[in-house]
Amino acid sequence: MMYEIERTTDRIIIRRLYRNGDPDKAVLAGLKNATSMASPHAQVAWPLIMANLDKKYLSRSGEPTQGEVAVYTAIRFYALHQQGQDQCVYASARAKEDAGQPLFEALAKLRQNTDMQTRLDNRVKPLLATSNAASVINSLAQLVKILKSANKSQKIDYALLAQDLYGLQGSYEQSNRTRLRWGQQYYWSNQATVEIKGDQNHD
Repeated sequence: MMYEIERTTDRIIIRRLYRNGDPDKAVLAGLKNATSMASPHAQVAWPLIMANLDKKYLSRSGEPTQGEVAVYTAIRFYALHQQGQDQCVYASARAKEDAGQPLFEALAKLRQNTDMQTRLDNRVKPLLATSNAASVINSLAQLVKILKSANKSQKIDYALLAQDLYGLQGSYEQSNRTRLRWGQQYYWSNQATVEIKGDQNHD
């Protein structure tokens, strides 16, 4: 079952951005060049977000809401990853076939490459230690770029990331739970693989 922010992001990416292999290049370009929803470049994406988000998530003050920031950030990351590629780089982790991966699970796989481990850890550790959403979002953008450069075809569940980003901006407890879940995905996946390989070596 998808939560509202996740479902909205999934719908925007599949129906309005990727469009069955006929991507909306103008919107993707605007997203790529706008680091925040308040940027003039981001205005090209406003109709998509505002038409698809439930009214309760929309701003009445002109200051982007937690829901708007979460959806905008996730579709921007998708745009950064999708640029220059024909095959869609988004897929739900809940899909039965050709499923995507949560971002931090994909980073955990990349971390198994010892040449990448220090570079990734140097970005992930500070990210997991801060509750400042702007700082986290900036670090995530860099991680998406690293992931793309290492594995262009990797499908990421950007809708699930949007839901996580919504929780990150919530209460202190919600923010902590989100970052703990990311840490579990990033460290546990890698450690499990290492332990399995170690056990096999003793047989």
